[in-house]
Amino acid sequence: MPALTIDGRRIDGPDGRTVIQAAEQLGIFIPRYCYHPGLSIAGNCRICLVEVEKNPKLQIACNTPVADGMVVHTTSAKAEDGRRAVLEFLLANHPLDCPVCDQSGECDLQNFYMNFGLYDPRFREQKVKKKKAVAIGPHVMLDQERCILCSRCVRFTDEISRTGEFGIFNRGDRAELGLYPGERLDNPYSGNVVDICPVGALTDRDFRFKARVWYLSSAPTVCNHCAQGCNVDVHYMLDRPHLNEGARVLRLKPRYNADVNQWWMCDEGRYGFGWMDKGRLNRNADSTWEQAIASITAELAMIRENRTGSRLGVIASSQLTTEELFLIREIFQGALGAQVTASVPTPPGSSDTFLIKADKNPNTLGATLLGLAGPGTPDAPGLVAEALQGRIDVLWVFGHDLSKLIDEEHLQELSRKLRLFVFSGTNENPTVAWSHWVLPTAAYLEKDGTFVNCHGRIQRVGRAFPPLPDSREDWSLLLEIAGRLNHAAAGGSPQEIFLQLATAEAPFAGLSYEQIGSDGAPLMLAAPGTEMAAS
Repeated sequence: MPALTIDGRRIDGPDGRTVIQAAEQLGIFIPRYCYHPGLSIAGNCRICLVEVEKNPKLQIACNTPVADGMVVHTTSAKAEDGRRAVLEFLLANHPLDCPVCDQSGECDLQNFYMNFGLYDPRFREQKVKKKKAVAIGPHVMLDQERCILCSRCVRFTDEISRTGEFGIFNRGDRAELGLYPGERLDNPYSGNVVDICPVGALTDRDFRFKARVWYLSSAPTVCNHCAQGCNVDVHYMLDRPHLNEGARVLRLKPRYNADVNQWWMCDEGRYGFGWMDKGRLNRNADSTWEQAIASITAELAMIRENRTGSRLGVIASSQLTTEELFLIREIFQGALGAQVTASVPTPPGSSDTFLIKADKNPNTLGATLLGLAGPGTPDAPGLVAEALQGRIDVLWVFGHDLSKLIDEEHLQELSRKLRLFVFSGTNENPTVAWSHWVLPTAAYLEKDGTFVNCHGRIQRVGRAFPPLPDSREDWSLLLEIAGRLNHAAAGGSPQEIFLQLATAEAPFAGLSYEQIGSDGAPLMLAAPGTEMAAS
């Protein structure tokens, strides 16, 4: 392999690797606008200039292949002078509207100017005027004056979404980014062009003017909108509830994971977080958590002791964490002999061959591995039918709206026939009105735990912020019920519950939260006649 030296450090780089890639391997960051590791190389912004010994001219690091014996300087005076000249050229027609630009605080024009720009501007001519604040789709706004023509968005729609809406039109300083005639940016991955835009030319219509990025907190998690489980960062703000109508979550951004979603995510997951701060459940106004749990566990204790002859059904949810599903199985199925299912028929949603899956639950495979879903398990319609026929007396529903399975008349009849009808979940729905007890529980970003995606990869959700004041994590609620029933439940935290799960279930054997880490880990899933690692 070619051996080269970058800033005095030697590295062996395979043939075909470029200088910018070799530098990254050493942890050396070279400024870039047009270069993106997930896109083809354009080499048009020129900000990644480096000095290569024995070469009279500066070279662009993104498109210069490594060569044996090459000596590269990324921070020499000559390289920084070249970048400064490029930056001055890029800023010649750039509007001075940083105070009102949503990219402010995460703009590479600002950052690179502060890092090595700091020149006295020489441009005295009138700046070229172009279109501003043009809605080019349901999610994205275009400001042509801010565009530096890096062509990232053009390459994304050509190479990743394969929808080809963007083009660069005209020439010279009149060149501008735009959509082809008759096109609209409404493909299922349109929000990604905002992520990869290095300046404020493409901004998010949903996020515009809601918060400055330096006020936001961030936490790593996974998307719960389908079985793919894309890795994301949630950006939220807890200390300014008057902004955005009290919402805490302000945006989601994809987080790089080579084994799941690379640098991308779909719009369905990106913009589908509104439920987390709207229509959330409140506790029964005429009771406390203590009263609710005491009443429920008293009925469950009588079922265990067979003093009432009641039969118990539980409809779990593949939106719950693996740890919570494990507790449900151990407590309700193991200790109380309940019929438990996480099989709830839902019409398949949109899907494609890239990231979007028709299964809109993040943990269907986790429920299946625990024996709560899939072939041979009861399903929700069956349990509801048994309850309506009087063969189930106590029903606990986790999160599901039964009005999607039966009409309101049968829902009312179900409420009347059941001895105990418990609903626990996050949001208001018609089932809540007919439940005997309503237990508001935490959203997935408000608790720790894991999901197993459709490829058999287990990933940590991670608690971004605390539950709403009157809500509780499902695992905490389940552990309290287990304690009141004198059932030896697993541990006192999601991490301890997972260790118990890993001991009990072969696919999870040997795993811990530390080993799962931030990128997840493949489970050992059984295949016919062999053991294979899902990836």
